Amino acid sequence: MIGSEAVSAGNGAQVSEGMGTSTVRVIAAAAIGTVFEWYDFTLYGSLATVIASRFFAGVDPVTGFIFALLTFGVGFIMRPVGAVVFGRIGDLIGRKRTFLVTITIMGISTVGVGLLPSYATIGIAAPVMLIGLRMLQGLALGGEYGGAATYVAEHSPKNCRGFNTSWISSTGTVGLLMSFAVVLVTRVLTGDHFDTWGWRVPFIFSVLLLAISVRIRMKMEESPAFRALKNENRLSRSPLKDTFLDWANVKRLLVALFAICGGMTCVYYTAVLYPSFFLTHTLKVDPTQANIVVTLATLVCAPLFLVSGWLCDRFGRKPILMISFVLTALTLFPIFHAMTRYANPALAQAQANVPVWVAADEQSCSFMFNPIGSRRFTTSCDIAREALTEAGVSYETRSAASGQPASVHIGERVVAAYDATGLKAGDVKPKSAEFAAQLRGALDSAGFPRKAAPEQFNKPMVFLLLVVLLALMTLALTPTAPALVEMFPTRIRYTSMSFPYHFASGWIGGLLPTISFALSAQQGNIYFGLWYPVAWIVGSFVIALLFLKETKNVDLGADF
Repeated sequence: MIGSEAVSAGNGAQVSEGMGTSTVRVIAAAAIGTVFEWYDFTLYGSLATVIASRFFAGVDPVTGFIFALLTFGVGFIMRPVGAVVFGRIGDLIGRKRTFLVTITIMGISTVGVGLLPSYATIGIAAPVMLIGLRMLQGLALGGEYGGAATYVAEHSPKNCRGFNTSWISSTGTVGLLMSFAVVLVTRVLTGDHFDTWGWRVPFIFSVLLLAISVRIRMKMEESPAFRALKNENRLSRSPLKDTFLDWANVKRLLVALFAICGGMTCVYYTAVLYPSFFLTHTLKVDPTQANIVVTLATLVCAPLFLVSGWLCDRFGRKPILMISFVLTALTLFPIFHAMTRYANPALAQAQANVPVWVAADEQSCSFMFNPIGSRRFTTSCDIAREALTEAGVSYETRSAASGQPASVHIGERVVAAYDATGLKAGDVKPKSAEFAAQLRGALDSAGFPRKAAPEQFNKPMVFLLLVVLLALMTLALTPTAPALVEMFPTRIRYTSMSFPYHFASGWIGGLLPTISFALSAQQGNIYFGLWYPVAWIVGSFVIALLFLKETKNVDLGADF
């Protein structure tokens, strides 16, 4: 795969063979966006508590943190919009100029967060401006991945597209580690001032990333396939119409969304995001301990993106993708069960030895879906189930007489729940405290730990489990870029490949932690929420088996 000869990409377009100097520059120009994305993603997530205190000081701390997380989620919601907006521009004026614009918007938005006045300075305008910047960044991210993948693939020969585009995904680790490093150094240097002004430094530091990104992308040339189409006057006059109103292309969009992106994004999120949530929130592992293991596993698995890229060039996109779907669907439950045994063995033992159930009038039990954290559960059934879920305890729900208050049964002990419907906050507080104390006492007596014991945390085994998840993720994610690029004609490729990818990332994968948590709470089983990603993965496997065609030898310059 090393060399520098030019080979035909169809219709007179020329691309550089293998990993010559020009190809390295192309990959670097595209991959810098992924570095930026993961830098900001990790940065905002790790500083959400501080941001809540700076920009949502007008509300109570819990509500402020919820608003901070919502602001984070706005970026996911805007991604499909960005895919349509910048996809259209990319198909009209070119890949290079479009993702030069997207990286600039991303950089300005990130730096802008660090420069924003706080709530104490300008009041409600502060959170409004923060949300606006996050929306801008989500918009830009919607146009970034499609442009980067298209640009690299259109510069690559057929036998190297998977390998070359795999660099885009692998460099996300660089952004992750850079974010951790900048935050750590800033905390050390600013000390007690970090929460007042030091938190701004990591955001403002991204101006350096912006300058490097713009400099690299300014030097790049337009992709060969787009140049050839432009020279022959065959560009689409209306990319949105040709993408969404042409039935032949709509069918390709549906296959891309349901056969590739839906399953892939669930594999991705269950490997990259959900383990941290599961370890810290459900298993009560110390966040620092969990983050170290997750980061090390992510770092070790970074080279696997390149291996997966080579594999999908060698054997095809479809086989590698489907192998990932099958292996993930088969191993997801065993891996998370094993994670409990090795991360919090006391919880696993108590769960196996002590039956826990909630006896309640089923009509008083709601569906435990709380996507924005603002909903308050007030019936005795909901209060009991919510408390057990927060404690990371699996339970059953059994029917009780109509109108009877719910009760929690932990082995031989019974704790009566209270009903808060119609009660004022002042009346709820003592009842809540009493119930929490009695429930915690019963759980303690039964051997359910409040937190995972650090000395019982089996780092090597948890690390290996995470490596398996991440390895399967690379097998799903890496073939996605070349497969999506190869599915669509050049004249609408940017728009068509960006939309299904970012719709899945924002709405299917972005909601995964919330939906999985709600399903687990509803069913009373800490693992039940895994059925959400498994259902998507299995569904994608079946649709891919029936409708997905192999594309690795497609001529990117040809009309469809």
